Amino acid sequence: MAPVTERTTGPIVAAAATISIALISYCFYYNKSDTKTTNSKKKKTSKPKTSKKGLVDAIGNTPLIRINSLSDATGCEILGKCEFLNPGGSVKDRVAVKIIEEALESGKLSQGGVVTEGSAGSTAISLATVAPSYGCKCHVVIPDDAAIEKSQILEALGATVERVRPVSITHRDHYVNIARRRAIEANEFASKHRKADCLDGKEPAQIYDYGSDETKQSSIFSSDCTGGFFADQFENLANFRAHYDGTGPEIWEQTGDCLDAFVAAAGTGGTVAGVSRFLQEKNQNIKCFLVDPPGSSLFNKVTRGVMYTKEEAEGKRLKNPFDTITEGIGINRSTQNFMMAKLDGAFRGTDREAVEMSRFILKNDGLFLGSSSAMNCVGAVRVAQSLGPGHTIVTILCDNGMRHLSKFYDAQYLSQYGLTPTATGLEFLDIK
Repeated sequence: MAPVTERTTGPIVAAAATISIALISYCFYYNKSDTKTTNSKKKKTSKPKTSKKGLVDAIGNTPLIRINSLSDATGCEILGKCEFLNPGGSVKDRVAVKIIEEALESGKLSQGGVVTEGSAGSTAISLATVAPSYGCKCHVVIPDDAAIEKSQILEALGATVERVRPVSITHRDHYVNIARRRAIEANEFASKHRKADCLDGKEPAQIYDYGSDETKQSSIFSSDCTGGFFADQFENLANFRAHYDGTGPEIWEQTGDCLDAFVAAAGTGGTVAGVSRFLQEKNQNIKCFLVDPPGSSLFNKVTRGVMYTKEEAEGKRLKNPFDTITEGIGINRSTQNFMMAKLDGAFRGTDREAVEMSRFILKNDGLFLGSSSAMNCVGAVRVAQSLGPGHTIVTILCDNGMRHLSKFYDAQYLSQYGLTPTATGLEFLDIK
């Protein structure tokens, strides 16, 4: 090897110096650039988060989570919108806010007024939850076959509760029709109260109404009642708008335009209508489906265009209290909200499938879901089986199981109808 001399080292040193300067310049430039980016990020993340302006602002923007067990079993990405994380515990919080705000804006409701509603539970609980934020009260008429804990929650929230026997919607004493009358009574009461104040300032007498000859129901309003407003969740399109303006856009943003299908059951029809219409307006290739429980005619409406069989007249079928143990979904008439839906098809779900699904998901995913949420998950698996692996499917996790303890999660109640869960996997949906 040739000896290293001053002559040979000169060029090497010069070259090394040149390379070093270049590297230092390079590192300085990119570090400076990275510092700018980092500082920029710090500036963005260091801003304090704005506080929510009370309970109402905490509603919506719920997380969309992967239901791991169902996704792994089907080869699809099955995602659940966690609506049970709303302050009132269900998807109906969105509807309650929209209904009350639109009523206040239109002048149909004022502070001090009472919002009345006929509900199997969730919408009533949401109305009772948010009404105080608007200076209003809540009066609820609920079928007496609904889980008793729903009435208990409503009373704890300060709502006035009437439990009535389940009858056809055509009957004057259907819980929805009674709720409509209560709003009229509240307006009459407020009017008499105002007239009494104008005349002599005397306290008005309490108003009583009798719902039927068999069960005499009294409706009593406080002396400061400014009137009544019937929420009318089934026909009031504020229901649809709550999901078209809120739930649908959130799902679209959370899936990043990588969505193949949406599926949900329907009671009023507001959720499935608002979400399906918004998503299909964004991308008509997104398939939207209904999953329908026993006793409901919406499956027929979607798949055959009619809601009745030869033995039934549309809208006049008497509802058997045990058509289904799932609460808040299934209906035998087409509501204004449901008619806004854009659906590509429908699936039948059974009570057994809903019960088994709720236990399977609780065991494998730690999700403690209510009956309608469990039925929605049944629908999600049916859609996955229909479309095949590799698709992204979203459904709604409407509420949790806390308000379904006395029926859907009660072993003795289920055993009466042969619904004791026995599955070890998803064999009840033909998945081995």
